[in-house]
Amino acid sequence: MRKYKIAIALCMLPFSFALAQEVVKGKVISTNKKPLQGVTVTVSETGTTTTTDKNGEFEIKDTEKGNTLTFSLTDYDGLELKITEPQVNVTLTSMKEKTIDEVVMVGYTRQKKADITGAVSVVDMKDINKQTEPNLVKSMQGRIAGVNISTDGSPSGGNTKILIRGIGTLNNTDPLYVIDGVPTKAGMHELNSNDIESIQVLKDASSASIYGSRAANGVIIITTKKGKKGRMRIDLNYYTAYSQYAKKTSVLNAKQYGQALWQANINDGLNPNLNNLSYTFDWGVQNGVPTLYNMYVPEFLDTAKTIKSANTNWYDEISRTGQANSVDVAVSNSSDKGSYFFSAAYYRNEGIVKYTDFKRISTRINTSYNFFDGILKIGENFSINKTGEVQDPGVLDPSLRALPIIPVHTVDGIGWGGPVSGMNDRQNPMRLLAYNKDNGYKYMRLFGNVFAELKPVKNLTLKSSFGIDYSNYYKRNLQRSYVSGYLRNDKNAVNIDQSTNEKWTWSNTAQYIAKIDNHNFDVLGGVEMYKETFDNTWLRKEGFLIETPDYMYPDAGTGTAYNGGKSTGYSLLSYFGKFSYDYSQKYLFSATLRYDGSSRFGKNNRFGTFPAFSVGWKVNKEDFISKFLPFFSDLRLRAGWGQTGNQEISNEAIYALYLANYAGGDPTWNTSFGTAYDISGAGRGLLNSGFIAIQSKNDNLKWETTTQTNLGLDFGLFNQKLTGSVDLYKKYTKDILVLPPYLAIIGEGGERWINGASMENKGIEVSLSYQNTTNFDLKYEISGNFAINQNKITKLPDEVKNNYGGNGTTDNILGKPINSMYGYVADGLFRTQNELDNSAEQPGKGLGRIRYADLDGNGVINDKDRTWIGNPNPGYTYGINLNFSYKNFDISTFWQGVGDVDVVNVKKYQTDFWSVDDVGSNKGTRLLNAWSPQNPNSDIPALTTVDSNAESRFSSYYVENGSYLKLRVLQIGYTFPKTVNDKFGIASFRLYTSVQNLWTIKSKSFTGVDPETPAYGYPLPLTFNFGINISL
Repeated sequence: MRKYKIAIALCMLPFSFALAQEVVKGKVISTNKKPLQGVTVTVSETGTTTTTDKNGEFEIKDTEKGNTLTFSLTDYDGLELKITEPQVNVTLTSMKEKTIDEVVMVGYTRQKKADITGAVSVVDMKDINKQTEPNLVKSMQGRIAGVNISTDGSPSGGNTKILIRGIGTLNNTDPLYVIDGVPTKAGMHELNSNDIESIQVLKDASSASIYGSRAANGVIIITTKKGKKGRMRIDLNYYTAYSQYAKKTSVLNAKQYGQALWQANINDGLNPNLNNLSYTFDWGVQNGVPTLYNMYVPEFLDTAKTIKSANTNWYDEISRTGQANSVDVAVSNSSDKGSYFFSAAYYRNEGIVKYTDFKRISTRINTSYNFFDGILKIGENFSINKTGEVQDPGVLDPSLRALPIIPVHTVDGIGWGGPVSGMNDRQNPMRLLAYNKDNGYKYMRLFGNVFAELKPVKNLTLKSSFGIDYSNYYKRNLQRSYVSGYLRNDKNAVNIDQSTNEKWTWSNTAQYIAKIDNHNFDVLGGVEMYKETFDNTWLRKEGFLIETPDYMYPDAGTGTAYNGGKSTGYSLLSYFGKFSYDYSQKYLFSATLRYDGSSRFGKNNRFGTFPAFSVGWKVNKEDFISKFLPFFSDLRLRAGWGQTGNQEISNEAIYALYLANYAGGDPTWNTSFGTAYDISGAGRGLLNSGFIAIQSKNDNLKWETTTQTNLGLDFGLFNQKLTGSVDLYKKYTKDILVLPPYLAIIGEGGERWINGASMENKGIEVSLSYQNTTNFDLKYEISGNFAINQNKITKLPDEVKNNYGGNGTTDNILGKPINSMYGYVADGLFRTQNELDNSAEQPGKGLGRIRYADLDGNGVINDKDRTWIGNPNPGYTYGINLNFSYKNFDISTFWQGVGDVDVVNVKKYQTDFWSVDDVGSNKGTRLLNAWSPQNPNSDIPALTTVDSNAESRFSSYYVENGSYLKLRVLQIGYTFPKTVNDKFGIASFRLYTSVQNLWTIKSKSFTGVDPETPAYGYPLPLTFNFGINISL
């Protein structure tokens, strides 16, 4: 009997797993066959979880055949597996391996990266999130070949600009952003970067043309996070950051200012004691050389003795240690029935300029619901963001110019210090900041879409999405009365500006996928409608008895009231289609067509057609590659051609516009001149009142069209350890929209938008990445990108060909890069009398003065000696990323740079000269090293009180090499071991510290502080961060 029982048990053993809850065992390894520790294994149906040990092995109970196991590990792609046997073996792929099977968003649909035939760059979000920036786009700086991003250090990052493959138009150069299928043009600093799942940049026309009339400047596709299968996940991220000036412009203190003032007068043979700046000098002549013994400044600058002389460093006064705090929490999950992702975040950045501040509160809800076994899917993706910002009122310029002997406050500590008689009328920078701190804006934005996806039959997908982008802007600006030295304002007022912007997009697509033997087809068709309306109102009320924010509302004012506003809008109607084909996964072909109609264009050219074609060849699929070059895991050739459009002009560009012109009041000043349309029935052509035409209509106005050709190579070696791509492109834009300046001789309605300009960009882009693991388990990744772009204007209408630089007649910008600089060539300084005697005629020349090159050789320096002296467009850009991890530690660095670029160092007007700009204001300390007979080797012109040599003229003296290499990010992190996390029920816990903008390598010829921000923009700070990442 016992034998029979044993036999029955053995027979039932294969079925026992299917009939009861059992234990599942297994092992998880990486693609390089090494066991993975700490992998979370979850039974989707019950939520039961376990983790793998150091050998990668696991054991999980309470499972049934047919259950789904999910495997997840930080930095690895997750995996789902149906249970069919009690023993499973799983291989996880590292996200950093960038496998060629990665699926990305490309124009209304998803596609394997290996099947893409256009120039598409995928952004690594792991690297992006290491940079604690308020603006997502700012974090992308230097990380994508062919994408040039310029920015400053403002708390919001709202001044960030992005160029994809150079400047392609004379109008708006912003790319199109598509967030979860909804298009937009701005507002990236409002997004919480931890909500972002992926970013793709469509750089060429063959990939971007499906977006038609708004894709000429490139397209950036952003997909936000969705819930993932497994147990409910809770993610918490927090960091705090402290920032300070990386370096300040060095300005003269009170004593140094007096030395420079004295020297300038001595150089001009003037009595330095006859100045209006309160300085008295004790000086004499020693050995034939004027010598300053001492200087004196009165205790009080004004006769009322309220302004005490000081030694103020205005840059120090307006500055502080900035602090930023960010916290966000997200809850997510997914199952066969649907998914959800909820997040909430708070961010605040108090900038390094006092009182500047940015706040952001953001929430997001992304959900989807599956019906009828996945045949119907309904969902939504919405975010609500509230932001507020107090911006810099423009104090960095006056902080350089304000005199150091002026105090911040009067002797009572309440009033404002300011200039006294004889001094320039420069405002007190601290007063500007203090009176601006209540003048921030408030902004609310609702952005997202609802969608439905239906699969009525196999391989056919119908999708409808309705997106909305609604925003409200409000700013109250308080104008207070003040007294600051002899500067005063007796009027007070409140200005309120409020606007709403409403945009909606309705997209409907049908996609069919078919496979016939080795032939694979993918056909997409769609229609899209877009409408935008913008409404603005403003008012001003004067006369307030009390000057406090709580009181200064319009109803409390007793003075004059003003108000106004405007309303505008436009709409688009689009039809589009895409056809993709491949044979045997080797030979690829894709074609897209978009037909756009815009209300911004005339009735004769309202619609535009934008086609594109591309082909690809997976060379590594060929037998001869696998036979002779087996180390190639990926090798693809791509070629594409396409056209995209641009319609970034005024909504009223095609219309005839009129201005109401009413004469009256003082006949000397309020008189109309020229022809006005008769509105009073007088029957005469020349009237003193009426409507004047200010713009003529143009029914032939049409799209700007950009044609782009792209050749590409993608490769991967040694099982994708080494990957890279190379792209060559040529981009040509024609029919660029321009608005010639109004000329009185044209008569009424002189302004008229026209097509006519053309521009060309061409370049090369290279990306490389290598990642591996050493024998002692050190993981490392080295990646970089390099891009060259050359730009030139090839055509301009006669009406505007001299408006973009040149001499106004024969020498213009045609054939040269946009924004090229035109001026005189500074050929050093006159250092000897012999150089003076043997130089061209130059009024005002003298020892220590700038010598200008006589380019036409006629012996006279005049405007005929000007030429092209600078190109502000970078010749090349690059980025280098280094990531290392060992056990629980990780370290990463990111370097970003630009080269072959010229910048105008406008601060040199203040740091290198006493008299060319704003005589009597404060200057930079470079003046202390100015040329003199005792300092003959200096390259800084001699001090003088009068600009007799016309050195304020624009010349190469102000144009400097703006190339730089910056250490953007250095981060060190530690991830706590699984044994520690398990004690607290935590899935993962990471601490990190980082520093941004730590080091700048710049050209020796650049004399300013930062070549990235050479003017008076908000400085890029040095920032230290401390943060945590927790997952539950």
